[in-house]
Amino acid sequence: MEFFNPNSNVNFMGIRRVSVTIALLLMLGSIVAIATKGLNLALDFTGGTLVEVVYDKPVEQSEVVDALQAGGFRNPLVQRFDSTSFAIRLSPEHSAAAVEELLTEDEETSIDARNAAVGQLVLDTLRAGGHEVTIKRSEYVGPQVGRELAYNGIVAVFVVLTGIMIYIAMRFEWKFALATVIGEIHDVVVTLGFFAIMGLDFDLAVLAAILAVDGYSVNDKIVVFDRVRELFRSTRASDSVQVLNKAINSTLSRTIMTSVTTLLTAVALYLFGGPTLEGFSLALIVGIVVGTLSTIFYATPVLLWLGVTKQDLMPKARDEAELARRP
Repeated sequence: MEFFNPNSNVNFMGIRRVSVTIALLLMLGSIVAIATKGLNLALDFTGGTLVEVVYDKPVEQSEVVDALQAGGFRNPLVQRFDSTSFAIRLSPEHSAAAVEELLTEDEETSIDARNAAVGQLVLDTLRAGGHEVTIKRSEYVGPQVGRELAYNGIVAVFVVLTGIMIYIAMRFEWKFALATVIGEIHDVVVTLGFFAIMGLDFDLAVLAAILAVDGYSVNDKIVVFDRVRELFRSTRASDSVQVLNKAINSTLSRTIMTSVTTLLTAVALYLFGGPTLEGFSLALIVGIVVGTLSTIFYATPVLLWLGVTKQDLMPKARDEAELARRP
């Protein structure tokens, strides 16, 4: 069963100036948003308090969130362990004023006292709903740990991009590697820009989704580029525009159907995965859409701009003069 004709001849390269301009404007807008608004870093990167609570009977996750918000905690992040156990993550400023009232002068500089005060405040808030709740632990996540996580996340992204570029340069040719990495940078920056513009929480789960999108997007690009290499080697055509157009058209069905089926999973996670997976699934949704479009409308025109030709993929002829000098 085919949804798209593999022999179609849509002139994608004919609109490359428009598509590349749009892609560059999206990148520029994303960079401006990240530089001006910044990412709304979550507790993983900023520090705060982690409180684990256990209810005496099963409750819904939404009920825990509503109780905390009613008690004055803004945007608490609640993660369910089972039907009665929950992990609650709170940023430092969420309950600072209320916690100050629970501290004595001698306790003001004690981190343990502040953790205990936050835990007690959470406990009182949840018990106000008529449930019997106990605290399993209350811990402080320091900002230094958050800075280390942010640094490690940035390093991870660059390691992934560098590894991809080295592999593709060895497996294909350096022009393919450069075009792939340029496309990857576009996908990552635009996805980050979306989170910056929308003001959504950016935590470790979202960072993991960014890395997953990076790997998914490069797979799309490799499929098209592999078809480009095959066409250059198997046909007499030397016109790069024709070859790139044919490569995109012949892989279009695979590209779109793979993206759609993956999107179905990501959308299901977003709709039914609860608040904990919202950021992760949304990053996947945005990244998959952006990555698929960039493969067709941005990375492949960049490959053409780099001047890829049939000669780049043909075996290199040996130097006859050098061979003649050999004994």
